[in-house]
Amino acid sequence: MHIIIKNTDRTPIYQQIYQQIKQQILNGTLQQDMALPSIRNLAQSLKISIITTKRAYEELERDGFVYTIAGKGCFVAKRNIEMLREDVLRQIEEHMQEIAVLASSCKLSKEDVWEMFCTIYEEES
Repeated sequence: MHIIIKNTDRTPIYQQIYQQIKQQILNGTLQQDMALPSIRNLAQSLKISIITTKRAYEELERDGFVYTIAGKGCFVAKRNIEMLREDVLRQIEEHMQEIAVLASSCKLSKEDVWEMFCTIYEEES
């Protein structure tokens, strides 16, 4: 499992961890029943608080991405990938609607918005 914490990002660290683990589950990097690093080990490797890591794992468990076995650790839960994909697509559509409204209010063309998107996408990849 590979996680990168961006201290310059406004997103809280626990959410960065949550999002990256969730993404790795969705794209198949983390498979069903795979063990995640212990809360303590992940906190040590990322040089962050155990409380922060614990919160990320709790959020992942609450949302059904992982399950915990007492004394053994956290594992990737079985998920309906199509249902998760639909949820992500819905979120993308919502953001795109917000972008369209903002772009329209500034009289940005579709080409301008597309160029902005491509630049951001390349930076994130």
